Amino acid sequence: MKWQLVRQEAGPLRVILISLAAVLAALSVTAFIFQAYGQPPLHAYQEIIKGTFGDFRGFSEVLRKSIPLLLCGVGLVLAFKAQFWNIGAEGQILAGAVAASGVALFSHLPSPLMLPAMFLAGFLAGGLWGFLPAFLKIRLGVNEIITTLMMNYIAIYITLWLINGPWKGQSMRGFARSDQFDKSAWLPTLTGTRLHYPTLILAILLVILITVLLLRSKLGFEIRIMGQSPSAAHYAGINFFSTTILLMLISGGAAGLAGVGEVAGILHRLDHPSAISQGYGYTAIIVALLARGQPPATIITALFLGFIFASGDVMKAVLRMPFQITGVISGLVLFFIICAEPLMHYRLRRVPKEIPLKAVKGDA
Repeated sequence: MKWQLVRQEAGPLRVILISLAAVLAALSVTAFIFQAYGQPPLHAYQEIIKGTFGDFRGFSEVLRKSIPLLLCGVGLVLAFKAQFWNIGAEGQILAGAVAASGVALFSHLPSPLMLPAMFLAGFLAGGLWGFLPAFLKIRLGVNEIITTLMMNYIAIYITLWLINGPWKGQSMRGFARSDQFDKSAWLPTLTGTRLHYPTLILAILLVILITVLLLRSKLGFEIRIMGQSPSAAHYAGINFFSTTILLMLISGGAAGLAGVGEVAGILHRLDHPSAISQGYGYTAIIVALLARGQPPATIITALFLGFIFASGDVMKAVLRMPFQITGVISGLVLFFIICAEPLMHYRLRRVPKEIPLKAVKGDA
């Protein structure tokens, strides 16, 4: 008898258990990092849980940091369903933030129209930022991983140029940022917190809409077929160009909404790119991968990654550890998810050893 890898699709329970095992493996390795900083791992985890879930203010920070992760993550699930590897959510966040800031600073719209116009502008800007990579992939066969990634840097430098140049605030002496928005361009927050709840509600509604789109619409069917079998999609007459453009407008637009939430709900001005996004666009890739292609699951995975982001404040204030460790934890989660991927599609099975043909002839 010998062991052989056999291809087998994993059921829902197996997917959940393997994903949980990957997360637990990442947290176990993180324990050694805490120990290296002189913090007993059990004590560190207790402080983090107490600082994030111990009171409503701490939990509100988890929710606040989950909002951009949820918006970007559910958009990436849609793109990944069609095997379009959108790595550009970070740039799409900034595109949405810039467009919303332009509306807030220069449109002078009436108060009732200001926030809806900002969200619309942010969605369109994020979607258009995803349009070019989609066009280049379908028309010229350019790898979308490269184009979406490179466009992140274009968005960063455009934002830096604006806040250091034409949009630099008149009252911002020594600081590269725009003037503060008028109060009509501020999102309401829960009392005593920084949780801009309208964006959270919008994110949950978007999860529902994308779930319905994937399961109950012609566009969703085309997206699923394109991801499962491109040859079958071609045979069925699916228009790859229009479908890819539409899904990237939605995927990029969702990230653009996250940018609106950050500038209208937290900063109230156009600020440095690192202030607008703390790497939410990249971390949303983990949100989407952990969700395993299921939009509703992004609510849970975004909360988990939001918890990791919020734990950085506790590490810095209570444990005297650098905030950047949150990036290490996210990277470990991604590493173990990738390592666990073969377990989703293969299993070990014992099979009888084959009798060598030479031995059979010898016996004869």
